[in-house]
Amino acid sequence: MGTLILSAAAVLVVLGFSNELLWLAAVALLYLYIRHGRTRAGSASPSSPSSGSAQPASYRAYRERRDQQAKWERRYRRERPFEARRQERQKSGK
Repeated sequence: MGTLILSAAAVLVVLGFSNELLWLAAVALLYLYIRHGRTRAGSASPSSPSSGSAQPASYRAYRERRDQQAKWERRYRRERPFEARRQERQKSGK
């Protein structure tokens, strides 16, 4: 959808060399897209509609990032036990 809006704005700009009103239409189109179009697209649920989850997409994204970070930290501690212990000691102030 964003590509279509940007293409339409580019066409309006090109056609606007002979008509300044088309420049204004391109600016208005881009303003409306930035103001309203991207926020709706950003809040759309990335999962399938049949998932039945009532959680907002932002919380789902947060939970996925948190789980991924925890997975990376467990892997780091498993693969580098001495460095992980050293970091834990530094955090505790010993």
